[in-house]
Amino acid sequence: MSCTEMDRIAYKGLQVWLILVALTLVTYAAGRAGLGGRLVITGLLLSVVVKGQLIADHFMGLRDVRNPWRWIVTGWLLVVVTLIGVAFTLGES
Repeated sequence: MSCTEMDRIAYKGLQVWLILVALTLVTYAAGRAGLGGRLVITGLLLSVVVKGQLIADHFMGLRDVRNPWRWIVTGWLLVVVTLIGVAFTLGES
């Protein structure tokens, strides 16, 4: 692996990490501001899906893995986030 390829991989990792930090800060700011409601919760849950997929693809190395394993992780993430959304909706009524 050449030095420039390693630099490119490290730069991509830094970009992904910065996106994860930004999404986490948005979530934190929404909580500190006391924001709520379905629209805010939906946005926050979507950010959880994006963050989970970024972690799976880039830091767990699943981007280049064949479909069965990648889809298992993505499916698990979607099931968990959906159940949290359903629990929030049921608890809100």
